[in-house]
Amino acid sequence: MIKVSDIAKKKVTQLMADDGFDAAIDFVRVGVKSGGCSGLSYDLKFDKNQQEEDKVFEDNNIKIIVDKKSFLYLVGTTLEYSGGLNGSGFVFNNPNASRTCGCGESFSL
Repeated sequence: MIKVSDIAKKKVTQLMADDGFDAAIDFVRVGVKSGGCSGLSYDLKFDKNQQEEDKVFEDNNIKIIVDKKSFLYLVGTTLEYSGGLNGSGFVFNNPNASRTCGCGESFSL
């Protein structure tokens, strides 16, 4: 399961609308890919279609899809949004990560 904080929900809903997506029916696709300063990086985008192998979650009225491979890295993660002095953006609080980089966009296990 992937959770979505209240602040992240507001930002996701706003960004989805700006990009022509509807948070009530469309998805936030969360994944993991190779790269980043810690070895793995997060990938977040909007999607209208669910694939056969996707895991589907809904939290805080946000529909999330995760491919089967990425799910193993993301289970228990909370999606948050930070608008602090160091820049704004989505933050992944991942209990599976043993190390993260300073930017919060990559991690290792």
